[in-house]
Amino acid sequence: MAVGDKLTGVQKTAIVLASLGEQFAAEIFKQMDEEEIRQVGLAMSKLNQVDAKVVDAVLMEFLEKLRGDSGPLVGGSKTAQRALALAMGEDAARDIIADMERSIEPVPFERVKTVDSKTLASFIKSEHPQTIAVILSHLPQMKAAEVLREFPENLQYDVVLRISNLDVIPPGIIEEIDAVLQREIVSTEGAEAKQLGGVEAVAELLNNVDKATEEHIFGRLEEDDPEMAEKIRQLMFVFEDLINVDDRGIRTLLKEVRNEDLTVALKTSSEDLRAKILGNVSERAAAMIQEDLEVMGPVRLSEVEQSQQKIIQIARRLEKEGKIAIGGKGGEDVLV
Repeated sequence: MAVGDKLTGVQKTAIVLASLGEQFAAEIFKQMDEEEIRQVGLAMSKLNQVDAKVVDAVLMEFLEKLRGDSGPLVGGSKTAQRALALAMGEDAARDIIADMERSIEPVPFERVKTVDSKTLASFIKSEHPQTIAVILSHLPQMKAAEVLREFPENLQYDVVLRISNLDVIPPGIIEEIDAVLQREIVSTEGAEAKQLGGVEAVAELLNNVDKATEEHIFGRLEEDDPEMAEKIRQLMFVFEDLINVDDRGIRTLLKEVRNEDLTVALKTSSEDLRAKILGNVSERAAAMIQEDLEVMGPVRLSEVEQSQQKIIQIARRLEKEGKIAIGGKGGEDVLV
């Protein structure tokens, strides 16, 4: 248990009463109203073992007494129940103790509720539909609906039908299902989930191939799945997309680009992009680049694309670092 500000007043009171014994706690309970007794009694029942250092921090006036061999503090439900019985009498304490026990009773599938819906669906979809029905019936309705949506249609129907026919289920069965599911979840918690594939991965891949390969793949994609092809295009970043970078971003980019790569890359660029880039360098540098372009002989297209790719990679790195904002083929500016 935490120390200081992380402990509530009720928790600190519970530690004090538990550390000073049942008789003392009983005397204090006699001075409390019923609601205070409920709160402190519940807090005592949840104490279990509290480290001696925590006890020292809460009971500073007894620092010397609790230091060293004082050992851990043992609280828990039994301590709270005995103290309540001493303070109020067994009959009067019975209702409070019952409320207290209900409050600390474990809730089935509590841990499962925090698992991502797709992940949970993958865990349980191979289970018997009756087992799935039991699990979903214990989840909040929105969570259950999200998980159900991930199942195949025939399984969806079977599970819903079984939920509608669920009757009283013995607690032992629910606890067993919960325990098995929790073990499966715990066994995967150390492994970080990683998104593999997807249109983002394809866009990243095509950003790094030559123009001929890109055009060939897009040609096939547009025949088979035009919508997917358009999604990938919108996620891609090509050299001409530098037109969407603001002047400050262009200047930041050019600081990291070699003049030789820039000159070759501009060989096939549009006039608008060339004007934008030359407008963000000094007049002398712009004149030198323009002169180099005019006297430059024929250059292999693969060399031009290679220089453009180098600049694209620098631009993407600067975007990830939050130093520039770039726009994709879809024409939307991306702010980072």
